[in-house]
Amino acid sequence: MLPANAAPLAIALLGLVLGMRHATDPDHVIAVTTILSRERRLLAAARIGVIWGLGHTLTVLLVGAAIIVFKIAIPARLGLAMEFAVAVVLIMLGVGSAASLIRKAATRMRASSSEDEGLLVHAHAHAHDGAVHLHSHVHVHAHEDSDDATHHDHFIPAGTLPPFAARRPLLRSFAVGLVHGLAGSAAIALLVLSAIPQPLWATLYLGIFCVGTIIGMGLITTAIATPFMVASRRASWLHQGLVTGSGLLSFGFGLFLAYQIGIVDHLFSAAPIWIPQ
Repeated sequence: MLPANAAPLAIALLGLVLGMRHATDPDHVIAVTTILSRERRLLAAARIGVIWGLGHTLTVLLVGAAIIVFKIAIPARLGLAMEFAVAVVLIMLGVGSAASLIRKAATRMRASSSEDEGLLVHAHAHAHDGAVHLHSHVHVHAHEDSDDATHHDHFIPAGTLPPFAARRPLLRSFAVGLVHGLAGSAAIALLVLSAIPQPLWATLYLGIFCVGTIIGMGLITTAIATPFMVASRRASWLHQGLVTGSGLLSFGFGLFLAYQIGIVDHLFSAAPIWIPQ
């Protein structure tokens, strides 16, 4: 292979590898882990990572290409504000995880309080021909005679869920990817521009970098989701602990980033300090 032909290939491989490496940044991994922690299917978890990568790619390409091609300068306060948005998203993901646990606990308490002479009345959402409605029914408690009890599976297939409810994790992942891409686009573009001054090659490298990020996040989410899947099938208490731990980690790391950006880097003062990295 001639050296002239090897240079573009080397740039492409470097962009792909660094994009996959970029997917392992702590704030990326923590955010996606919190989102996929409730998934019970490996394919669905991997899809969440890919969708996150697509959202990340969209803002990185739009903002990064604008910086590279038009030499746009990002003010320090705006750069810090974009990074502060990541901290806010992490905190919200942690709060959302805690709220989900509280709702589950409240649901169990209401179910136990609705017992009447060994019977439990509740309802499940079902969808028929695209119409979602509730079916109320009665359960006999486990301690009753099994011959009189009606047993059925409470699992609702994903295809019977309302469309928005089924896609909510994907939409959340895409939105989080957008915010992360917005925060990192300036630093990535400036780094690429310093190494590859030609706008065309720099933009092409940026696109390959984004493809590597999508692939890397898909692989990472698959690896992270595996213990969650195993725990959900073999030890529900362990799975619940992993879900709780991921939420607490997201909340704590978000607070740390907010303090670092808002106080240490002086986002809210007259002289903000921003070093894209």
